Amino acid sequence: MEETTHNTKQKDYMIPASILVAGVLIGLSIIASNAGWFGKSKGGGSGTADVGGNDVGLGAAADVLKIGERDVIMGDLNAPLTIVEYADFQCPFCGRFYETTGKQIREDYVKTGKVKVIYRDLAFLGPESVASAEAAECSKDQKSFWAFHDALYDAEIKDGAENNGNLDKDLFVKLAKQVGMSDIPAFTSCIDSNKYAEEVKNIGTGATALQVNSTPTIFVGETKIVGAQPIGVFKTEIEKQLSAQ
Repeated sequence: MEETTHNTKQKDYMIPASILVAGVLIGLSIIASNAGWFGKSKGGGSGTADVGGNDVGLGAAADVLKIGERDVIMGDLNAPLTIVEYADFQCPFCGRFYETTGKQIREDYVKTGKVKVIYRDLAFLGPESVASAEAAECSKDQKSFWAFHDALYDAEIKDGAENNGNLDKDLFVKLAKQVGMSDIPAFTSCIDSNKYAEEVKNIGTGATALQVNSTPTIFVGETKIVGAQPIGVFKTEIEKQLSAQ
């Protein structure tokens, strides 16, 4: 699977940052108070799909879905449809989505050039979620984001518990070596300095503008699908949007 970021001076591609909605100043502490971020509530589970987006009207908030300078694309840069996933590495339903529907989307739509995927770390289940999100941002500097993303989910799924101390620097460095990052000292320094703490906060602010209140929440184009829904839910929406283009 090709990982592409965008920078005109390097082999990978990075797309210019879109401007987040002006005036979105709600702090993360307010967001975290919404119980929908935690566990099953408000669409966090795998029950009936909550599919919306164009029907509820994203308005100016739709700009948040545009590809930003820190987004790493899975798939063909020119794929006609973009999927943006908001998830937390500790969220069990996010892990379920990654293991099942997410992998099927890769096989059926990413590898065939029909869809490109972006993952954004919506870290609200505690300090370990924040640490994981920051480490994932650091992995982008090593052009290893998707490999690190997969290894991190695999490790957390195997562990099977939230906020039990397993998601720490030792694990991040171990996974970095496992996926073949070229500069482990730089990766470690990035983690130690909290280099991307502000970036992780900004992702939360953008999610608030989009009225995302549970994880995983996935946007197929501008259509919101909430929860670890089965592949059929996504196929219906993806095929509908592809056929309309």
